[in-house]
Amino acid sequence: MATLQLEQAVPDMVSTTSWGGHSNRIAVVNLEDQTPSCPDHDHHHQGPEWRKFLSYVGPGFLVSMAYLDPGNLETDLQAGANHGYELLWVIFMGLIFALIIQSLAANLGVSTGKHLAELCKAEYPKYVKLCLWLLAEVAVIAADIPEGIMLGTAFALNILFHIPIWAGVLITGSSTLLLLGLQKYGVRKLELLITLFVFIMAGCFFGEMSYVKPPASDVLRGMFVPKLSGNGATGDAVALLGALVMPHNLFLHSALVISRKVPNSIRGINDACRYFLIESGIALFVAFLINVSIVSVTGSVCMAKNLTPENAGRCNDINLNTASFLLKNVLGPSSSTIYAIALLASGQSSTITGTYAGQYIMQGFLDLRMRKWIRNLMTRCIAITPSLIVSIIGGSSAAGRLIIIASMILSFELPFTLIPLLKFSSSSMKMGPHKNSIYIIFTSWVLGLMIIGINVYYLSTGFVHWLIHNSLPTPGKVAVGIVIFPLMAIYILAVIYLTVRKDTAVTYIEPIKNDHINVEARLEGGAAKSSMELLVDQPVYREDLADIPLPE
Repeated sequence: MATLQLEQAVPDMVSTTSWGGHSNRIAVVNLEDQTPSCPDHDHHHQGPEWRKFLSYVGPGFLVSMAYLDPGNLETDLQAGANHGYELLWVIFMGLIFALIIQSLAANLGVSTGKHLAELCKAEYPKYVKLCLWLLAEVAVIAADIPEGIMLGTAFALNILFHIPIWAGVLITGSSTLLLLGLQKYGVRKLELLITLFVFIMAGCFFGEMSYVKPPASDVLRGMFVPKLSGNGATGDAVALLGALVMPHNLFLHSALVISRKVPNSIRGINDACRYFLIESGIALFVAFLINVSIVSVTGSVCMAKNLTPENAGRCNDINLNTASFLLKNVLGPSSSTIYAIALLASGQSSTITGTYAGQYIMQGFLDLRMRKWIRNLMTRCIAITPSLIVSIIGGSSAAGRLIIIASMILSFELPFTLIPLLKFSSSSMKMGPHKNSIYIIFTSWVLGLMIIGINVYYLSTGFVHWLIHNSLPTPGKVAVGIVIFPLMAIYILAVIYLTVRKDTAVTYIEPIKNDHINVEARLEGGAAKSSMELLVDQPVYREDLADIPLPE
């Protein structure tokens, strides 16, 4: 009798398709006519839709800072100065790519209850996951050195208060530790802080744009009409697109989403994936508008016909520091101050996201839950050293070159993060019935391989150009080539290995199947409950990812 009741209750509520097929989402049918849910879980399924959505807001804005960090700002400045509005379409396409890739990372975390680093640890042999961990840590440090507090914020302090770059590096190393003290009150407070920083940047650059008033027709044409004309347009377009998807950001997003209490049911997981997609779309749309405003302002200033020779020279060699002098000379002193405030917000927020990504990477690969204040202190010391040396010896110009080097390191590491994400999110062994459909698999792999190809092209052509045009004697160039080209071959072989290797570890836990067993036992014991409760398990909640407090 109990078995009959179970078979009548559960099939009426869900219908599933085989994991081996290509349409592998579980379809949830209308449950309005079913028995009301258990009171313990009403907060997951009742109440206004917007209130439920707000409980998932936060991770997308934290992740969006990767598209607004000082490295991206410098790339936008150069694109606008060199090509006006012509490369806006690259930013538009790039952020569509980014939304798809970031949604894969969010869905992976929600559907599996584990983040990307933990899944890599479970899947790969010891030597492979050790290499992946080292590459991921190098990516976090590379992002932290120039694009976070070390140089982005140091430039901002130099512009606002005329503090030397080297002193700004030291000051900002300490200030970020103070900001991260908010983590004592939970990750939601830091998400709120980062969201505030995003809107400060938006207000600053939108204010600049309203003052410059770029022609709307030219901006829209540049956004929707692909065009690559002029010297260096292809290279600048590659740099714009390659800077959009950051490897540490994928680890971060897959971890942040499981800091929420997601109901361990088909409806709960599907709703969470939908809410996170909407939230990421909103955050990335704001980031897109900010990037567009930066390119438009710089393009309007540098393409002006009445530009003085001095300002024209600054446009030809623009960077984070010289941009302030350019804006000050052309638009007035207040413009430079507004730019510096936006740069300060960008630098501080991007380093906070980098620190969180580093913590999740270490916890996932090594199962090491280091106290975050120790982790922060360690990464600050590692980040300060090269930034301090470069800023003391070479000043702002050398610090600008360090940003380019760090961007190349991030491009180098990207395939070793993106390929596991693409494979795991398309695998029934990892995602179960929540694996991507055949259409999403095809689209994501095409976009992923395109981004990887662009980054490999950027790295290889950059190295060949440097090898040909540097001042080394011919024997020195030959020796460098003998060392580097075999390493490039090993790099390509490693990427191919990750792509073609067959996954073996099964990490997906099927909540519904377990519920069937548990519910049948309850029914046998005469403790039958509502049919809705059969599908709702305790929420998946990772307290270790939600709050890692500082010591008292």
